[in-house]
Amino acid sequence: MSNTAQKRAIESYRARLTQRGFKRFEVLALESDRELIRSLARQLAEEGPEADQARQTVRALVSGEPPKAGSILSALRRSPLVGADLDLSRSREEGRRVDL
Repeated sequence: MSNTAQKRAIESYRARLTQRGFKRFEVLALESDRELIRSLARQLAEEGPEADQARQTVRALVSGEPPKAGSILSALRRSPLVGADLDLSRSREEGRRVDL
């Protein structure tokens, strides 16, 4: 890269990334994991609930700690049916008489 215009373009691009809060770093991994790591990096670079969920999942996986209790309850609270006003009540019947 002896071309000064090319060097300036790269420096300018990296400066814009720094302004956005990004940082370049090197990762050593297997060749077969290349696309996985790149897609994870892309996902983490985005803002939103998917990026937050990816962070939490990776942190939990890397920490090696068992999952916290109550995770089923928190998953149910994130359900799209929350607040849907479903009538889940059942009628109570005595049942039938059985001769023994």
